[in-house]
Amino acid sequence: MGFLQECQTNMNSTKKKGKRKSIVYEMGCVLNLMRLWLWVCLMGQSSIPVILSQGSGGSRNVEEGSVFIDGRVAIGSTDDDFICATLDWWPPDKCDYGTCSWAKSSLLNLDLSNKILLNAIKVMGGTLQDKVIYQRTSDQQPCAQFVKNSSEMFGFSEGCLPMSRWDELNRFFRDAGAVVIFGLNALSGRSIDMDGGLATGAWNSSDAESLIRYTVNKGYTIHGWELGNELSGNGVGARVAADQYASDINTLQSIVQKIYAGFEVKPLVLGPGGFFDASWFTEFIDKTHKSLQVVTHHIYNLGAGVDDNLIDKILDPSYLDGGSQPFQDLQSILQPSATSATAWVGEAGGAYNSGHNLVTNAFVFSFWYLDQLGMASSYGTKTYCRQTLIGGNYGLLNTTTFVPNPDYYSALLWHRLMGSTVLSTSFYGTNKIRTYAHCSKQSPGITLLLINLDSNTTVQVQVSTKNDGSSIRTSTLQPKNQIQRSNSTSTREEYHLTAKDGDLHSQTLLLNGKVMTVTSSGGVPPLEPITVSSLEPVTVAPFSIVFAHFPDISYLACSSSSSSRSSSSSSSSSSSSSSSSTQMEMDRFYLLIGLLIFGLLQPIICMFF
Repeated sequence: MGFLQECQTNMNSTKKKGKRKSIVYEMGCVLNLMRLWLWVCLMGQSSIPVILSQGSGGSRNVEEGSVFIDGRVAIGSTDDDFICATLDWWPPDKCDYGTCSWAKSSLLNLDLSNKILLNAIKVMGGTLQDKVIYQRTSDQQPCAQFVKNSSEMFGFSEGCLPMSRWDELNRFFRDAGAVVIFGLNALSGRSIDMDGGLATGAWNSSDAESLIRYTVNKGYTIHGWELGNELSGNGVGARVAADQYASDINTLQSIVQKIYAGFEVKPLVLGPGGFFDASWFTEFIDKTHKSLQVVTHHIYNLGAGVDDNLIDKILDPSYLDGGSQPFQDLQSILQPSATSATAWVGEAGGAYNSGHNLVTNAFVFSFWYLDQLGMASSYGTKTYCRQTLIGGNYGLLNTTTFVPNPDYYSALLWHRLMGSTVLSTSFYGTNKIRTYAHCSKQSPGITLLLINLDSNTTVQVQVSTKNDGSSIRTSTLQPKNQIQRSNSTSTREEYHLTAKDGDLHSQTLLLNGKVMTVTSSGGVPPLEPITVSSLEPVTVAPFSIVFAHFPDISYLACSSSSSSRSSSSSSSSSSSSSSSSTQMEMDRFYLLIGLLIFGLLQPIICMFF
């Protein structure tokens, strides 16, 4: 507007000096206006400006950056149910560093009638796992519960799962539409060296076999059986040699094949559910290539929950980068091996010993959590199970109120927006920006995830493709089969996540400036995006996260996933004419449950979104 006003003022003054000078000046203004118009058009065609975040208050610094997305070939794929969360066995008197954070969140005492819990699962195993025995129908003695005992491994006695509670849990899983993975106690029958923790002898599978038979006879559906918890490598509390563990997995596979004989679809066999150790995992995978369908490992790379430097680690790009190593290493073992098994993260709480209140259950933890999801999916991880759905200081739900913590909404948005096809991204600019991209889920286009770790810098990012070795920003120069964008009326949808009052410790999340809270009936609130012109810049704020859905960007790598969606949509429409039922399917959380017969403390239930 300043330029136009200057032209008008100068033209008025030149009119007083003569008609010829006025005409010349007017022609000059017209040429300048044409240049300005041409510049606007070229800028609109060459890139898409993206806002990393929206928040209250202005930041002092503004920077620009570019993210290049390679849409030619996918770099990985996930299962449709990539997001998963766990339930644990810990009793109320499980305490860490003087804080008891588990309340009644155990599989044995969790209030299964809570509406928020049921709704959270519909929209969306543990350390004591190897210290759990299963009640048998012939047992005359009452089923003993975990009792605190400092002389026992993990500070608790052996506990028992009553079959009446197993029945209750399975009815709950059925009502919630849950897919269940059950973890079996891998220490049963072994002798444990108290000095080195080595557990020797073969696994006694009789308790596990009894439970599996009971489950089949009752008609309960189990998606998979996992053996053991944190017994790989050096173990936690105890360890089992890789060759013996492989032999035990082969035994479990034989039991599953025998009991499920005649079933068209048989449950998965998973293991070892422990911390990654390259040498141990290599031997284990080599000796189970015919009996193991899923290799599971655990992630607690932030260290102890008592650490006062957790936030510094979460906000450090270099520290986050180091988190990719286990994913890379496991991928490098699986790819050349004879196994067809895939990689899962079976449990990930970030900080061990129940996490850290107002860190691992607060907004700041979404930076770590979403970055982990992005890295894991980039290296072939098919499923990622968060510790926990509820319980400890790292639950997706508040332990006492069941109200969703910020990470619940982060997980739900990932589940709704990020499809199974993973795309390569390269960011040029500040190292405080993390970027991940997937073909979109249940809709055309791509979804870009951007995480801003900076406290006071706003970043504006331009999105382009990487094409045949050269980085090209101008979409008009790209081959038509590489990427297609619509005209200037094209729009995108954005979901901006920020903490209430800008407080990283806050357990209240804002979505596009609106507080997320459950409805009066205990339901999950709607997650509504803002719609923005693809040519229009977006407001950016520090310490925030954005999911940006570009429906009009079409990549070759997404064509197969698009075909799958079309096929799926046809099936859905033939079975139901209701679009809301399709949305309910999209939003359903599936449960993975790990109950071990006699062993370590670990999460028990994993929930798939």
